[in-house]
Amino acid sequence: MSEKLQKVLARAGQQSRRDIEMLIAQGRVSVDGKIALLGDRIDVNIMPQIRVDSRLISIKPVADVLCRVLVYYKPEGELCTRRDPDGRPTVFDRLPRLNHARWVVVGRLDMNTSGLLLFTTDGELANRMMHPSCKIEREYAVRIFGKVDAYKLHQLTCGVQLKDGPAAFRRLIFKGGKRLNQWYNVTLTEGRNREVRRLWEAVRIRVSRLIRVRYGDIVLPTWLPRGSWTELPLDYINYLRHKVHLLPELSVTKLPPGRARTQ
Repeated sequence: MSEKLQKVLARAGQQSRRDIEMLIAQGRVSVDGKIALLGDRIDVNIMPQIRVDSRLISIKPVADVLCRVLVYYKPEGELCTRRDPDGRPTVFDRLPRLNHARWVVVGRLDMNTSGLLLFTTDGELANRMMHPSCKIEREYAVRIFGKVDAYKLHQLTCGVQLKDGPAAFRRLIFKGGKRLNQWYNVTLTEGRNREVRRLWEAVRIRVSRLIRVRYGDIVLPTWLPRGSWTELPLDYINYLRHKVHLLPELSVTKLPPGRARTQ
């Protein structure tokens, strides 16, 4: 049986399928010593030697892949990258270390945005949860600075033209505030780069604070401190897998004691 190379690597926890496709396009992935191309398929019964940036990747059979999911409260100031050349803190610095697996982030947040981040060891789950076709909602609490009238609110919910195409909030709810500082909860079903901020900027309103409070059915726990994580139980992992049409996980190895942790 053959599978697309990016799907096999995603399942092995080597980032999301979209990120892996970029690595392949950049010539950073090889199969048995040959540079891989987009569209390449591999025989999963033979399992050739696959390398990413010359690093040998451990590929397990489908039955041996354990899907785990973390909920992380990202503080402002952390980058959603594994390493930063300038030495700035990243979201991966605080996560528990794994043997023969890697955490894949589900939907990045920019450095100045805080709130809910999901991580999984299953790149295919991450890919499906981020894919626009699944229409998984992302909800944000937004503090804006500026004068908002009915016409601007109408634009934000009916659609404005951004550089990468039209965009709109699926829902926009006023949550309170005084004078020019006001809070709204907004909902999207896609994750374009800085989309929430760019939508408000399109109607000449500045976002002064942005917090992701929900991703799909997962809500940021009120008891979880910033910079801490907690692991989802098996039944909830399988609920997520069912929502994106993946087979259930049969078992999961729990992390060491201390489900929530800070550094």
